[in-house]
Amino acid sequence: MPSDLAKKKAAKKKEAAKARQRPKKSEEVNGDGEQPEIEENGADSNGVGSLTKELDEFELRKTEARAVTGVLASHPNSTDVHISSLSLTFHGQELLADTSLELNSGRRYGLIGLNGTGNRLARTSVCLKAKSKQLIMLRFFRPLGKSMLLSAIGHREIPIPEHIDIYHLTREMAPSDKTALQCVMEVDEQRIMLEKEAERLAHEDSECEKLMELYERLEELDADKAEMRASRILHGLGFSTIMQQKKLKDFSGGWRMRVALARALFIKPFMLLLDEPTNHLDLDACVWLEEELKSFKRILVLISHSQDFLNGVCTNIIHLHQRKLKYYTGNYDQYVKTRAELEENQMKRFNWEQDQIAHMKNYIARFGHGSAKLARQAQSKEKTLQKMVASGLTERVVNDKPLIYYCTDSYSGLNKSCFLQTLSFYFPPCGKIPPPVIMVQNVSFKYSDNTPHIYKNLEFGIDLDTRVALVGPNGAGKSTLLKLLMGELLPTDGMIRKHSHVKIGRYHQHLTEQLELDLSPLEYMMKCFPEIKEKEEMRKIIGRYGLTGKQQVSPIRNLSDGQKCRVCFAWLAWQNPHMLFLDEPTNHLDIETIDALAEAINEFDGGMMLVSHDFRLIQQVAQEIWVCENQTITKWKSGILGYKEHLKSKIEKQ
Repeated sequence: MPSDLAKKKAAKKKEAAKARQRPKKSEEVNGDGEQPEIEENGADSNGVGSLTKELDEFELRKTEARAVTGVLASHPNSTDVHISSLSLTFHGQELLADTSLELNSGRRYGLIGLNGTGNRLARTSVCLKAKSKQLIMLRFFRPLGKSMLLSAIGHREIPIPEHIDIYHLTREMAPSDKTALQCVMEVDEQRIMLEKEAERLAHEDSECEKLMELYERLEELDADKAEMRASRILHGLGFSTIMQQKKLKDFSGGWRMRVALARALFIKPFMLLLDEPTNHLDLDACVWLEEELKSFKRILVLISHSQDFLNGVCTNIIHLHQRKLKYYTGNYDQYVKTRAELEENQMKRFNWEQDQIAHMKNYIARFGHGSAKLARQAQSKEKTLQKMVASGLTERVVNDKPLIYYCTDSYSGLNKSCFLQTLSFYFPPCGKIPPPVIMVQNVSFKYSDNTPHIYKNLEFGIDLDTRVALVGPNGAGKSTLLKLLMGELLPTDGMIRKHSHVKIGRYHQHLTEQLELDLSPLEYMMKCFPEIKEKEEMRKIIGRYGLTGKQQVSPIRNLSDGQKCRVCFAWLAWQNPHMLFLDEPTNHLDIETIDALAEAINEFDGGMMLVSHDFRLIQQVAQEIWVCENQTITKWKSGILGYKEHLKSKIEKQ
């Protein structure tokens, strides 16, 4: 019989063997464009790719929890899609109720609505077995409204005719040994499907126009032209010729998402569904994508937080509001104007009706029991009132701007009261520092001796009145410059001098990874700022950034990506910095929240440097545009819209 010591040694060896088999932590994008957290090791050495099957199983479970009803109202062979009596629920939560979906060929739709439309549901946790047989825990935020609708369309849970092929961009490409160019050109399945459909339509005389379109698409997928088209699309999304031949496993998740987007554009499906396609792009690629999508001839439905991008691409807007889909002709700016006019007229009608009702009720109450003549008039007014109510009264306009609760002490200091206010970011006053705050003197930088310089001989200064947006192609060094100014990177040559009292607050895309996920936002902020003793005071601070009620006391890991970003903004603001360095701050924020951020930046009395792909935010907050390119920084003489026109002309020349 083996001794206890021998048993323990054997158990340790077994555990060590299991540990060696455990893969590294990895992430994947779920079916609705959100990132799941993988809490335990559960993928093999292939990283994200090994989780594809498990993620598909999870997506299947999610679709099983979703209930969709609707009736196809358009002709089965039509290229337009009209669905009536559409309802959509998820785990019993009603997201759409008895509405209609209308998507017409040749139209490009922007699907808009507040993040969290339909009320955010609790997050979903599910255990799946990976190839290593190790149990892994995937935690997803259940998608809402807009993303859920795209997912239901993409999975054909809505009765869309089979001849309309759908491409729903849901996740980045899995790492593999294939090159970026090869991944884009993998269209055999698409070609076979189109050939079968063309063969079917060839026997129907009434479908000549559609048949010609299929032949046009088959010609585009022809092998002789395919490589050139695929290369052009990848180049537009920022891939150099060398990068196009690079293996997919050597790219980051953001670049693999660009490859997935390139595949979608290459295939040119009849219906293309895109959820925040600009999140991983720089300004150059955003402009290229905008120009590319402008020429999309079939059906495009996209969700985007970029108002400028919606303006440039969309011919129609679909507004998801109070579980209904409302349709507007024109781009986002035209939608805002039209909706404002409609709501103004609606409120005029509502107020008129309410005045009439109040007047009639008052008359009935005063004269209903008076003389015979007055009583008859009162009865007549009562009948008129009943008819008005029966025919349906105009509803009050419901404001869908994000609202947050502030809890405050009442005047007596004894009772608590809560009131609603629109979302409002805030950066506290930072005080004055005499210039120069930061001086850059003859600075050069490169990452290693074997790589070329990112910058050479930079000379500039920034002060508390600096409001600069850094623009330029991907890899030109925008984020690198911010790291140099922060002191996270050291210059290869030259010197960066900073005022001894200056405090810099840097927001970047990976800041949420530094949050302590097991703490609530309230606990995290109390830990970071122990000088604030009162919980109610901290609740007010966090409330400014759109985190309310249970969100303040739930573990941070249970929050959505957008809510985690708000925790980061609260943390950043209460560092009380003199300078704000903001690197892509708009990812995961909706249009209304971006506007609140812009207003807070404009009211801030310190300096600001911004890297963003959102032209509208840059236009709102930047006083100068600096172009990072060709190892140097050049001040752009006109505004950001002039720079956008410059990028457009560059694309046309190429």
